[in-house]
Amino acid sequence: MDYKEPVRFTFVGAYDPLYPRNAVIRKGLGRAGHEVRERRASVRLKFWARYPLLAAKKPVRDGGGAGPDFLFVPEFCQKDVPLAKFLGLLSARKVVFDPLAARFETKIGDWRRKPADSPAAWWNKKIDAMAFRLSDLVLADTAAHGDYYRRTYGLSPDKVAVLPVGFDDDVFGRKDAGHFKVSPIFSVLFFGSFLPLHGAEVIVEAARLVASRDDGIRFLLLGDGQTLPAAKAAAASAGLGNIEFLGRKRYRELPSIIGEADVCLGIFGRTEKARRVVPHKIYQSMAMGQAVVTARTPAVEEFFADGENIVLCGEPMAETAAEAVLALKGDPSRRERIARAGRELVRREFSPEAIASRLVDILRRNFPAA
Repeated sequence: MDYKEPVRFTFVGAYDPLYPRNAVIRKGLGRAGHEVRERRASVRLKFWARYPLLAAKKPVRDGGGAGPDFLFVPEFCQKDVPLAKFLGLLSARKVVFDPLAARFETKIGDWRRKPADSPAAWWNKKIDAMAFRLSDLVLADTAAHGDYYRRTYGLSPDKVAVLPVGFDDDVFGRKDAGHFKVSPIFSVLFFGSFLPLHGAEVIVEAARLVASRDDGIRFLLLGDGQTLPAAKAAAASAGLGNIEFLGRKRYRELPSIIGEADVCLGIFGRTEKARRVVPHKIYQSMAMGQAVVTARTPAVEEFFADGENIVLCGEPMAETAAEAVLALKGDPSRRERIARAGRELVRREFSPEAIASRLVDILRRNFPAA
C-alpha cells in the first residue's frame, strides 16, 4: 500500500458525529482527499444492541482502493473496540482507537462517582484495558496522557501516539479574529460543562480577589454540569456581583460569545486528569483571537509557551489567576500580542488539515506496509 494514495478511514462505534474531536479529524481528512466512511450507531443504544446494527452495515471494502485502509474507533467508544477488532481481522485492517480519556480516569478519578476500590472502578478499568489491548494503535491528545495510558495499562511505547485535539475552523473561524476588542466592561469568559477538572471553584475565588481590586471586570461563566451548583453557592456566599452565570448555550453560539470577551479561561482543576489534558476550549478561544489564561500543567506546556501565546498560572491558583487577569487588563498591548500569537499558532498547527496530516504521518510511521 502506498501512502501517496488516499487513505481510507472507517469510523466505527456509537459516537456523536458533532463532537469536536472526531468532527475535526473527519473534516481534515476529507479536505486532504482521504476517504471517510462510517459504521455508526446511536449513542443511546447499549453495546449489545448496537453490535448487530454496526456489524450488518455494508462492508466498506466494496469498491476497492489503492491506499491504506483503517478502522477508526472515536472518543469514548471503548466498548466498540472488540467489534472493530473482529471486523479488522476479517478484512486485514488495523484498528486505531482514539479514546480521548479512559473511563476509569474520568468516572472514578475525575468525577469520583465511585471509590477507587469499588467493583465499578474495577469494571471500568477492565473495559479500558480490553479496548487498549485489542487496538493496534492508541491515540492520546497529549504526551502526558499517553504516558498515563502506558503506565496504567502496560502499553508498549510504540503502541501510543500523540494527536492534539485541535479546533474546527468552520465554527471558530471568525475572519476578523485577532482584532483587539475595546469595551467599557472588561469581560473574562469561561465556558464548559463544569467538570471537576475545570476548577470552577478556583474561578469563583479568583473573581472574588479581582473584585477587591478592580470592580470594572466581569466574569461570565457559561455552561452547566456537576460543579455548577457549588460554584453558584460560593459566589452567592461571597456576595459577588462581578460573576454572571449564563447557563447553557448552543454550540454555534460560542464563537460570538467568545468574540465579545476580553480574556478566556481554560481549566484550573487539581485532579490528575486536569494535568494531562488540553481541552477544546483553549484551542477554540485562541482561534478566535483571544488571550487565554489557564493552569500551568505538563500537558499545556507541550504545545504552548507562557507569556508568548498563553498565560499560565501556578499555585496558589486563584491568586495567580486573579493577578493574570488584572495584568492583562492593565497592559492591552501585551494582551493583544499574546492573543495574536496564540491565534497564529493554533491556525498553523492545530487546524483540521494540520491534525489530519499529523494522523496520516503517525500511521505512515507505525504501519509502513499497511
